[in-house]
Amino acid sequence: MKLINIAHAKSGDKGDSVNIGLIARDRSHYALLEREVTAARVADHFAGICLGEVTRYELPNLAALNFVLTSVLGGGGTTSLRVDAQGKAMGEALLLMELDA
Repeated sequence: MKLINIAHAKSGDKGDSVNIGLIARDRSHYALLEREVTAARVADHFAGICLGEVTRYELPNLAALNFVLTSVLGGGGTTSLRVDAQGKAMGEALLLMELDA
């Protein structure tokens, strides 16, 4: 199953880092998100794009996870040659991740 089936995402940037909020569509899916969407899996999903660390923050009261990816935008909006130098599409890209469920 793809992550998009049980969650939605919002992403943005600050310099060369991207912040991705991942929110369960239904509270009952939060445990699956917490178990399956680890920082290591997100790093693997963005291998070759994210050259820095991936940090995960858990927000159980919101049934959400927040990820911060560093060294991911080629320097950021004013210096990057990437099409999406602001990281707005990174949340949508994460939703393509396959889950074992």
